[in-house]
Amino acid sequence: MQINFTKNIKLNAVQILSIGFALVILIGAVLLSLPISSQSGEFTNFLDSLFTSTTSVCVTGLVTVDTGTHWNYFGKTVIMILIQVGGLGFMAFATLIALLLGKKITLKERLLMQEALNTFNIQGLVKMVKYVLVFTFSVQFLGALLYSTQFIPQFGIGKGIYYSIFHSISAFCNAGIDLMGDFSSITAYSNNSVVILTTGALIVIGGLGFTVWSEIYNYKGLRKLTLHSKVVILVTGILIISGAVLMFLFEFNNPDTMKSMGLKDKLINSLFASITPRTAGFNSISTTDMTMAGRFLTIVLMFIGGSPGSTAGGLKTSTVGILILTIVSTIKGREDTEIFGKRLSKDTVYRAFSLFTIAIGLVLIVTMILSITEPGATFEYLLYETISAFGTVGLSLGLTTNLSAIGKVIIILTMYCGRVGPLTIALALANRKKKSGYKYPEDKILIG
Repeated sequence: MQINFTKNIKLNAVQILSIGFALVILIGAVLLSLPISSQSGEFTNFLDSLFTSTTSVCVTGLVTVDTGTHWNYFGKTVIMILIQVGGLGFMAFATLIALLLGKKITLKERLLMQEALNTFNIQGLVKMVKYVLVFTFSVQFLGALLYSTQFIPQFGIGKGIYYSIFHSISAFCNAGIDLMGDFSSITAYSNNSVVILTTGALIVIGGLGFTVWSEIYNYKGLRKLTLHSKVVILVTGILIISGAVLMFLFEFNNPDTMKSMGLKDKLINSLFASITPRTAGFNSISTTDMTMAGRFLTIVLMFIGGSPGSTAGGLKTSTVGILILTIVSTIKGREDTEIFGKRLSKDTVYRAFSLFTIAIGLVLIVTMILSITEPGATFEYLLYETISAFGTVGLSLGLTTNLSAIGKVIIILTMYCGRVGPLTIALALANRKKKSGYKYPEDKILIG
């Protein structure tokens, strides 16, 4: 008698996406652990390979081995592919393959695409995926062209082109993984405005979200933009400008970061230091040598992250916008959360506060666990590392390479949760019940 164990196993969209990301990570880890991937031609410790694969697929940027010197071109190419797949989502690539093979996209696959791209409905999803792929490759191509004007003269044609493509993909996908060696990121280019501004532009473009760029491309006036796009653009603009101003003030006279720079370089690096924590992981000035205020501002920006439906991670700009708008509406005595003459549904507000609570809880738990597994590290270093992993940022104060085996596993899980989304994972694990046909009697609890 043969028993079919898979017959009764029914997975919803978020569970399939969560498992899909995990499988891609595992495949990447196996490839990176092989001798053909390392510069030395030897096997790489599987935990370090798993860490590298996770940080690539989750487009984080934290690394336990130096990307530029440890891996050969095969290993670097595997990492580049993992970044691209992780940044766009494996469903986008599965759809691309299906389209190339002439396969029809089923309703179930459209529902998966809707969840992966974080869109409101399934109408026009295949067209949306085509747009996402064309837009992505076009922007990355332009980014590589700009990089090549700097990298080809420095590294030669072959290496210069490869470095240009790799860093364009890494920046657009908000990965923050670089090939410069010695964990230096792009600090050697702090006075190179082309490299800094190109990287910053790619980060912002990748972090806004494909839905927003689709609306901008088809722009027919401010009133035609959806409320989502308006909120994302508004919050992103405020964060970039205010972050740049504050970073400029905090680091202006810091001899270890920007004091020796000219005014132009100070402005550009302040802008970049405001952009990259959300959630790219490149750094043009030393994160360890920043002032305490600069590091704290970086932590806040890392936690907020990019926008929904983008290559970025973190709590997301729209979520923060909803939280602030709800608080403002409550202070004003309004019953609903309101903005731009519209009100948000209670369900949207509840999801935003649930995501915020889960995110805070995850950060606190991980930081507490790391305080046990990494006894030599300070609280600031642990919190910085945790939020960098959760926000899929990749910035570090130098703790990553010194993590214990258990610490590496904890950070791997945190990066995974941060990329897939705490709320998505919660929904994937939970058996969601239908709405009950009754309500409990209302009562009151004192607040404050």
